[in-house]
Amino acid sequence: MATTPTPAMPKVRNPIVRAATLGVGALAIMNVTAVVSLRGLPAEATYGLTSVFYYLFAAVFFLIPVSIVAAELATAWPQKGGVFRWVGEAFGPRWGFVAIFLVWLESTIWFPTALTFAAVSLAFIGPNQTWDQALSANNMYTIVLVLIVYWAATFATLRGIKSASTLSKWGGMIGTIIPAGILIILGILYMASGKPVQIQFTWHDVIPDFSNFNNLVLAAGIFLFYAGMEMNAIHVKDIDNPTRNYPIAIAISSIVTVVIFVLGTLAVGVVIPSKQINLTQSLLVGYDDLFRAFGMSWASPLIAVALAFGVLGGVTVWVAGPSAGLATVGRAGYLPPFFQKMNKNGMATNILILQGLIVTFLAIMFVIMPSVQAAYQILSQLTVTLYLIMYMLMFAAAIHLRFSQPNTPRPYKVPFGSAGMWIFGGCGLVGSLIAFVLSFVPPAQISVGSPSAYVAILIGGNVLFVIVPLVIYAIRKPHWQTADGTADFEPFTWQKEGRHPATESGTTPVAVAPAGAPAPAAGK
Repeated sequence: MATTPTPAMPKVRNPIVRAATLGVGALAIMNVTAVVSLRGLPAEATYGLTSVFYYLFAAVFFLIPVSIVAAELATAWPQKGGVFRWVGEAFGPRWGFVAIFLVWLESTIWFPTALTFAAVSLAFIGPNQTWDQALSANNMYTIVLVLIVYWAATFATLRGIKSASTLSKWGGMIGTIIPAGILIILGILYMASGKPVQIQFTWHDVIPDFSNFNNLVLAAGIFLFYAGMEMNAIHVKDIDNPTRNYPIAIAISSIVTVVIFVLGTLAVGVVIPSKQINLTQSLLVGYDDLFRAFGMSWASPLIAVALAFGVLGGVTVWVAGPSAGLATVGRAGYLPPFFQKMNKNGMATNILILQGLIVTFLAIMFVIMPSVQAAYQILSQLTVTLYLIMYMLMFAAAIHLRFSQPNTPRPYKVPFGSAGMWIFGGCGLVGSLIAFVLSFVPPAQISVGSPSAYVAILIGGNVLFVIVPLVIYAIRKPHWQTADGTADFEPFTWQKEGRHPATESGTTPVAVAPAGAPAPAAGK
């Protein structure tokens, strides 16, 4: 997952002509920063050279479709609401609320896994790798550090997001971009020096063994590696000649992102045998081994601190971003007044507290599960599946809106007309569905306790977390609307036109809700 916040609530754009403020290179760098994270490299290093196939597959069927499709949605419907508005325009506010709720929820579930990586990184600042590995595998150490850091980030967020944004920017550079470059350079130098490598570099090893189905589950996690590209789609209006230059920026950022992931994964794989790879430790062990190979063991603690700083900076902003988006939608009448409370710094106090309680509960899984690695894997997969549900809703909405609202102005459109939308939106939808199904298969490489319990937890988690927003939507009350929230939230296009979101123009209109109000009964 990216270390910058998903902007569930893009800013309202005034319909005026503005000078371009972003160049192709600047937008490409923003996209790379939003997407690239090193935390998941060991998971794919278990596949060796086959990981290259998975990275390319996910780029074609997910990364590029997300970037292109989200750009059309963000420019056609730039009003507040983000994915809530996009999905709500197509299928009504019920499913729009499910989408925005899942964005908030998956980020909440993501925190324990991200902070586990930070805890492991900090454990590796010691001088002895054996001792470092033992500490990082200690369940109590992990849970205590995760909770201390998370609640510290929450209380900092309650004071406002400005300082958190600055921390995220520097965290992305110091904790991701620079360490990624170092890892890749060390991996290349290691191979060039003729040292023994743990990966077989043959073309035969690029193609996966499709006969062993349960080997594919970790590959599904690659889709989440690429999540976050949609966050910068709103900036398509800030680039000159977007029809030409936006696809170029996407192509550049996609290539750079894939190169970082591929070479970074292989750098871990060349020094650590596949069967010895640990999801939470192996990135740090890989750095240790590479530095030691070149007589630079002194640099390992520095990298460990940098990686931890990168995670902490990203988490601090992620604590605030999705919560702010959910609060804005909630104040338009979709959440009880208790969860609409904002403090003097404009932060959603009670949503942040609820989020912290959920994180605390999930962190306890690190004690219940057979190992830190098992808990890490199951929470990571739950994050993947929930995020993929949101993406499937987004792709389906984009395809539907191209035909149900063909006259809505689109400053940027998916290339190649309607066929292009079917190609890009269809690839994203099918790719997300495939990854979603694979995510329920217990991984062959990792001990997760009982396979049946693993699958049951994932299925139960997905069912529960989709039902929750549906229940909240079903029991919403008129008094949940606030004056500020209603005035600040523009109605859907279909509300303005007096029709149901699933009908075409010219059919019998339905009652139109006031600006920002929950959908009328006929629109459920």
